[in-house]
Amino acid sequence: MTIPEIIESANGAKGFSIEVLPPMKGRGIAGLFDNIDSLMEMKPRYINITTHRSELVYRSTSDGLYQKVSVRSRPGTVAVAAAIQQRYDIPAVPHLLCSGYTRLETEYALIDLNFLGINNLLILRGDKARHENRFIPSEGGHAHASDLQRQVNEFNQGLFIDGSTMDNDDRRIKFDYGVAGYPEKHDEAPNSDIDLQWLKYKVDMGASYIVTQMFFDNEKYFSFVERCRQAGINVPIIPGIKPIVNRNQLTVLPKVFHVDLPSELANELTQCKDDAAAKQVGVEWLIHQLKDLYSKGVDSVHIYSLNAFPSVYKALSEVL
Repeated sequence: MTIPEIIESANGAKGFSIEVLPPMKGRGIAGLFDNIDSLMEMKPRYINITTHRSELVYRSTSDGLYQKVSVRSRPGTVAVAAAIQQRYDIPAVPHLLCSGYTRLETEYALIDLNFLGINNLLILRGDKARHENRFIPSEGGHAHASDLQRQVNEFNQGLFIDGSTMDNDDRRIKFDYGVAGYPEKHDEAPNSDIDLQWLKYKVDMGASYIVTQMFFDNEKYFSFVERCRQAGINVPIIPGIKPIVNRNQLTVLPKVFHVDLPSELANELTQCKDDAAAKQVGVEWLIHQLKDLYSKGVDSVHIYSLNAFPSVYKALSEVL
């Protein structure tokens, strides 16, 4: 089933999905399974798996010089998605990025996902490399999420990037995908109207749903949905929320993700003496957001659980 079909089949019942990180390079998957296991009694509807680009780092050599090498700290998104879908029998949704990937690498990923029976994707441009001051696509890669959408659309039509066609079309799955939306505007968009125009373009190109960037003020989500509907965007818009787990996030989240923290939340975090207190504030705020969203008709919420599984469990136990 596609993500919109999963949500529609719930007939308005409250539900959620989670987002997880692949294990760090060199670590096994047992720890990730333990974290997911802790939430399975809550019955997540699907699980997103993030994708990470390679980064250039400099390492010293035996002759005292430095060598530039490419390192990916969290490889294995496709394999992790397959392992999750097999183990839990719920849809896995791997992220597909422009950032750090060529069209050929994307094609190989699509072929692997096709073989594995994974047909749901989240298509993103991704972040710039750490050593760059602006986003620069890989040579032979895509500059925009819409370009990546076009490649997936052509793959769905049975076309490879070299123009050749696929055999055994009856065995080929069709990929369904969502894209990201920004209630507080993408930080590179000159204004909210242009940001919304690009979002509509991605929906018109075939995105069947939208997942929002994290927000901490629910009114910004509802305002965003209203503006989308007025612009003719009629696909499901799934709110994405995240629990705060330490004091540093008071300043880190606005800086990195370009989101505002409501004054009430910011004041409470400012008064926290340690991370344990901040984590409790984060749980309480997550509960507040969930209850408000569900009470106002939202029937599926996406939680950026990542390294915050205990907080997510506490909040969901209170709400569901």
